[in-house]
Amino acid sequence: MRNQRRREFIRVAAGMSLVSGTSLPGSPAQGEAQSGAVKVLIWDERQPQQKQAYENFLGNRIADHLRTQPGFSVESVGLDDPEQGLSEKALERTDVLIWWGHVRQAEVTPETGKRIVSGILAGKLSLIALHSAHWSTPFVEAMYERTRLVADRTYPGAEISYIPPPKRYTVPAYDARPTPYARVRKFPDGKQKVEVHLPFCCFPAYRNDGKPSTVRVLKPEHPIAAGIPRTFEVSRTEMYDEPFHVPEPDEVVLEESWAPGEWFRSGMVWRLGKGRVFYFRPGHETFPVFKEPIPLQILTNAARWLAAQ
Repeated sequence: MRNQRRREFIRVAAGMSLVSGTSLPGSPAQGEAQSGAVKVLIWDERQPQQKQAYENFLGNRIADHLRTQPGFSVESVGLDDPEQGLSEKALERTDVLIWWGHVRQAEVTPETGKRIVSGILAGKLSLIALHSAHWSTPFVEAMYERTRLVADRTYPGAEISYIPPPKRYTVPAYDARPTPYARVRKFPDGKQKVEVHLPFCCFPAYRNDGKPSTVRVLKPEHPIAAGIPRTFEVSRTEMYDEPFHVPEPDEVVLEESWAPGEWFRSGMVWRLGKGRVFYFRPGHETFPVFKEPIPLQILTNAARWLAAQ
């Protein structure tokens, strides 16, 4: 029965038919507004370790690339900027928010994450979370909200309580029950009580040795994969290993694997209200992943697609 309930929970998660967001023209970022441009805000924690691979920070490297592509208006901000670069005005003029974070995730409050999620739900922006941003505040809050939406649809009329992971920024064991999951109690009067365990937004193992990975495109027809070879190599990257404790995605576009046999769903999409969230795994700030043409093309494709829905 437990497996049956989890299958139902996952089935509803995968089948949520929510519409995606729309993009808005123009942006005051980086000078004159470009009429009809996709407005991208790149948020980067900007930790000093990035200097091993990026002369002027990882986020600025992505911004420099997107500025060479037609139809983008790009702003690059960081954690130490006023209002952490995430003022109401900055978010209002954003179609797609690209996020890089690692060691200072906790400095972005849940309230800020919920503001971003509200924008996603309303179709005002979409989120691209990169690599270690699996623990970023906006991604975690987005995954919590997705879990709540699925629970509301799966158990209408039930009394639902939500249980967070035992401790934020903890790594689940390989044999831990994948989160999110639900425990259901049914009573003789027909009432139900449901205990939903929110996702860890993490995975049981990682290895920061810079060994190459092989990425396979599972959905070559998807706009995120446009112009991308069916398989390609990331020359130096960190390893993450499944299971990734997140809600069942609507689409898995990319899958990544390593020579010892570890693998990961490395390009996942979730609908969230009228917006979307895209998680793109390859990275680590000391490896020049975002100097390689294929990861940059994937980001370009993803930003354009998310804004155009």
